[in-house]
Amino acid sequence: MSRGTVCLTFDFDAISLWIARGQTTPGPISRGEFGAYAMDRILALLHRTEVPATFFVPGHTLETYPAQCAAIAEAGHEIALHGYAHEPVTTLDRETEMAVNRRSAELIAKLTGHPPAGHRTPSFDFTDNTVAILTELGVEYDSSLMGTDFEPYLARSGDRCEVDGPFRFGDTAPVVELPVSWTLDDYPHLEFVRTPQFVMPGLQDVGAMFDRFLGDVRYMANTIADRVATVTLHPQVIGRGARMVALEQFITGCHELGVAFERCVDVSRRVRPALLGG
Repeated sequence: MSRGTVCLTFDFDAISLWIARGQTTPGPISRGEFGAYAMDRILALLHRTEVPATFFVPGHTLETYPAQCAAIAEAGHEIALHGYAHEPVTTLDRETEMAVNRRSAELIAKLTGHPPAGHRTPSFDFTDNTVAILTELGVEYDSSLMGTDFEPYLARSGDRCEVDGPFRFGDTAPVVELPVSWTLDDYPHLEFVRTPQFVMPGLQDVGAMFDRFLGDVRYMANTIADRVATVTLHPQVIGRGARMVALEQFITGCHELGVAFERCVDVSRRVRPALLGG
């Protein structure tokens, strides 16, 4: 019986994250710059621990940091869609959502030699158009939604949420959903963000965060056969000193549990036939 799989994913937002928030002064921009600075140490860790990963990369990052993005591809990691300038997807009309994804898909194809197989929205959300756009672009999987914890499923289109009646589920689409969770995301745990509208305190103990992450992986490995835990990390968050040490300890803990690490595209292609009834 399989002990399960961990998809270690990195949202390589770099400067685009702060542009999307309208924070373009040198302070926040430098935080995005650190994400690119940390890429060498992240790639070195993945090489040393023999972990294949998936990087969700905005088009803006692909154009701003071509050397770092080329290094990701050359190391055999997957590069997948993540908008162009980290646009919150629910602010986009259909034409704009298609345009930013098509533009970024072309950049990925130019770098890797093939169109992207995967996609993650910068906001962990969909619009009414997202599934149709991904299908039109030939995207095989998405990793943005939270309908399950460890079980891939097919994304839907045509859902209807009405306040005066039951939720109406739409039709499944040929897009595999690899579910995510804020509980397995480093950003809300670790990153301090202050805006005029809110304060996200972050700055929690990184060891405690990864202990919780590993607890989820342990639950999956011990109770649910052949399932997938998707972990979301950000180079500008996880790439600092003690956090890198804790990440390596998390990877070691996963290895000790007997789970495998796979790229999202490989998991998607492995589970897709059963989900489609083939």
